[in-house]
Amino acid sequence: MSDTFVVVGGDAAGMSAASKAKREDPDREVIVFEKGEWVSYAACGMPYYVKGDVEELDDLVAVTPEEFREERDVGLRTGHEVVEIDPEAERVTVEDGDETFEQSYDDLLVGTGASAIEPPFDGLDLDGVFTIHDMDEADAIEDYVTERSPDTAAIVGGGYVGVEMAEALSARGVDVSLYEMLPHVLQPFGDAVAEAVEDHLRGQGVDLHLNTAVSGFDGEGAVEQVVLDDDTHAAEIAVVGVGVAPNTDLAADAGLELGETGAVATDDYGRTNYENVYAAGDCAEARHVVTGDPDHVPLALTANRAGRAIGQTVTGDPTPVGDIAGTAIVKAFELGAARTGVVDEERARDAGFDPVSVTVSAPTRAHYYPGGDDLTVTLLADRASGELLGGSVVGREGAKRIDTVATALTSGMTVSELRDADLAYAPPFSPVWDPVLTAAKVLGGKLDRE
Repeated sequence: MSDTFVVVGGDAAGMSAASKAKREDPDREVIVFEKGEWVSYAACGMPYYVKGDVEELDDLVAVTPEEFREERDVGLRTGHEVVEIDPEAERVTVEDGDETFEQSYDDLLVGTGASAIEPPFDGLDLDGVFTIHDMDEADAIEDYVTERSPDTAAIVGGGYVGVEMAEALSARGVDVSLYEMLPHVLQPFGDAVAEAVEDHLRGQGVDLHLNTAVSGFDGEGAVEQVVLDDDTHAAEIAVVGVGVAPNTDLAADAGLELGETGAVATDDYGRTNYENVYAAGDCAEARHVVTGDPDHVPLALTANRAGRAIGQTVTGDPTPVGDIAGTAIVKAFELGAARTGVVDEERARDAGFDPVSVTVSAPTRAHYYPGGDDLTVTLLADRASGELLGGSVVGREGAKRIDTVATALTSGMTVSELRDADLAYAPPFSPVWDPVLTAAKVLGGKLDRE
C-alpha cells in the first residue's frame, strides 16, 4: 500500500502541498482535513469583495472542493477538525461533528494558518464589530453593510487590513475613521511610505487618529461608538485589524518546537523537529534572506511556495521551501505602497549591519509621455559591504517595481550591482533611468562618499 500524506489545513500551504504530492505520485494517498468549509481561497481579495469590486464571494475561490476531490484525486474532508497529533504513533485524531476517529500517516503537514488578533476590548461581542481573516467574516461584513447601511465606521489598526478596509467602506458610502496606536499607518513600510499614504487617506476623507489607543466599543446590542481613553466617537460598524497570530496550539501540544517568533520552527525543507512532520504557511517560520534569521511574515506566496516544495519533498524529491524577503504591496485608494527586505534602520543595526539609506522621487515614465507620476523610492544598504538590505516604494503607479528590489535581495546584490542592472526602457513604461536605478545610483554615491 502506498504511503499516506496527511495535511492539516485546507488553504494555501495545505492545498498546494496536497496537489503537488498527488501530481508527483498519483498512487500516494493524500488526505486533507479542513475544519471549515472554504478551501484554497484568496484572503487578500476579501476587502475588494466588501468594496464591490468582486461580485461574488465564490469568485475568490481558486479551486473548489469538488475540483480537488474529482479532478485532482485529493482526499479533501471539509468540516473535519484535527484535535490531536501524536508524532510518536504517527497518527492524528479527527472530529467531524458526529464522531471522533484516528488517521495514521507516513508524512504530515501542519498548515493551520493564523487567526486575527482580538485585543482585550470591551464590546467585541456587539453586532457590527468584526475582524476580517476568513471568508465567513468577509461575507458577514458585506451583509451588515448592505442590510444596515451604516453612516460611520471605525477601523482599528493601520496595517494592510485597516488601509484596505478604509477604502472598501468609503466606497460603500460610509464615513471612515481609522485608529492606529503607533505614530504611522503601515509602520513596517517606513516613514516615507507612511507619510505619503497618510496624506492620501486624509485627502480621500478618512479621519486619521494616530498615536491613539482604542479601549473598546459601546452600544445597545449593536455597536454605536468606539471608546478611546478619554473620548468616544460614533461608529455604526467597526473592523478590528491589528494583526494575526500563528495557530500553533495543535503543534505545540504535539511537541513540535516553536521558534522565537512564536510560529512553528522549521528547517530548509519545512521539517519540524520530527523528521516526517512538516509545517508551512502562516503557522510556520521561514528564514529571512537578508538577516539569515527565522522570521514570521504571513503572506500568500510564502505559503503557496512552501506547500508546493513540501509536496515535492514528501514524494522523494527534496526541495527547499526558499527564503523570504517579506515582500508586500498594498493599495490605498489611488496609491500603491510596497516594501521588501529590511527597511527599518534599527532592525538593520540589530541584525549586525551599519545601515545607510536614501529616499528619492523620480518619474515613472519619460517626462514628455502622458500619464506618468513620481514614485518615491527608499533603499537601505550596509555601509561596509554595500550590500542591499531592503527598500520601499509609494506612488500612484509603479509600486510593483518593488519586485526589482526583491529580486536583487534574493540574488544577494550590492547597491552598485543593482545600479548597473540592465532594465527595460521605453517612454510609456519608464524613463531611461528607472526610479529604482535612480535610487541605487544616489545611494551608491552616498556610500562612495562615506
